[in-house]
Amino acid sequence: MSKQKKFILEENEIPTQWYNILADMPNKPLPPLHPGTRQPLGWEDLAHIFPTECCKQELNTTDRFIDIPDEVLEKYKYYRSTPLVRAYALEKALGTPAHIYFKNESTNPLGSHKINSALPQCYYAKQEGTTNVTTETGAGQWGAALSYAASVFGLEAAVYQVKISMQQKPYRSSIMRTFGATVEGSPSMSTRAGKDIITKNPQHMGSLGTAISEAVELATTTPNCKYTLGSVLNHVALHQTIIGLEAEKQMAKAGEYPDTVIACFGGGSNFGGIAFPFMRHNILDGKKTEFIAAEPESCPKLTRGKFEYDFGDEAGYTPLLPMYTLGHDFKPANIHAGGLRYHGAGMIVSQLIKDGLMHGVDIPQLETFEAGVLFARTEGIIPAPESSHAIAATIREALKCKETGEEKVILFNLSGHGLIDMTAYDQYINGDLQNYQVTDEDIAKNKIGV
Repeated sequence: MSKQKKFILEENEIPTQWYNILADMPNKPLPPLHPGTRQPLGWEDLAHIFPTECCKQELNTTDRFIDIPDEVLEKYKYYRSTPLVRAYALEKALGTPAHIYFKNESTNPLGSHKINSALPQCYYAKQEGTTNVTTETGAGQWGAALSYAASVFGLEAAVYQVKISMQQKPYRSSIMRTFGATVEGSPSMSTRAGKDIITKNPQHMGSLGTAISEAVELATTTPNCKYTLGSVLNHVALHQTIIGLEAEKQMAKAGEYPDTVIACFGGGSNFGGIAFPFMRHNILDGKKTEFIAAEPESCPKLTRGKFEYDFGDEAGYTPLLPMYTLGHDFKPANIHAGGLRYHGAGMIVSQLIKDGLMHGVDIPQLETFEAGVLFARTEGIIPAPESSHAIAATIREALKCKETGEEKVILFNLSGHGLIDMTAYDQYINGDLQNYQVTDEDIAKNKIGV
């Protein structure tokens, strides 16, 4: 095997298509339902909210590969490929025989994987004559990426950022505004959904469910405005498969193939992005790679959620999605991994869990920061709190290899850096952070579905 630490692709090796796992899944997800009629949705039913091409991609179950538009591919080449790195120093610190690799999505100018879907969503919106886009964001990685992509394609952007995350990470709001977006803390008084939530609970610090409600309301009540989404839905995971398709080629350059693939999990975008291209070889070729989604202990929809049709937002504006959910009015603890504070899992991932093709693990907050600090001290990169969930899960697996002597190959996705999350690291180092556990009673009281 090559003794290189970093593996990159030449420009002509960058994938020109996304991979659509829906075409290969042995059991397709149940269809999303119209929130009013409760009937299966067609792409036309979604087109008043999302860009039309995204709607078609959302429900495409036949095309295995979908071409990346030339204009999007051109923008990708400004920062892709991203490096695949062998984490030798982390391996040494753990004393593990495992070979640990990470795909470093933090190297692009926006600092996270989110730009991979923001660019095509804004491109498709521009192509159909849209002038405005809106979205929600938790920790702010998606809001920053969307704001930048909107500026690239000449669109006006409005972002609803979860209020607690806005307070925890004020510079992410500054980044969005620097790119020309308007930013509101959610819940806000600027929408009917926000007003209703504040009326019920004046101290509500927000969730991704509240912010989605506000953004969808704005999109459906503003002329020439479309809603964009940073995770959960099928077309978002589709765009993110550029990560795993690159990683396949890079792992081949390294002379290895992953036994285990790990990513953090909020709604599923970065997990699907790195996992789905490798998972197709389990489905089609009989490979035995294990896939692990690492979620917060305080928001455990994969490990403790219920598989039901549920809304993707708190107000009930979105389609009903068949997913593992804690309930659309679930109020997660104010952890610093704001991008993972979402009540439900995407339709694809939910079906894959039902079929036993992957599984979730929940990680306490303090364990994630311990892992993030170790990674920073060994590999020199301060990871986002979200990404530290993947690192913590990777460390667990590597230590199992230490116990058994098994020389597994572990690949994880470093979905973003934590340079705007230093307040959280300060609190961890000062001993001011704590774990949050969800009781069965907490989960049972939340509303699922209609």
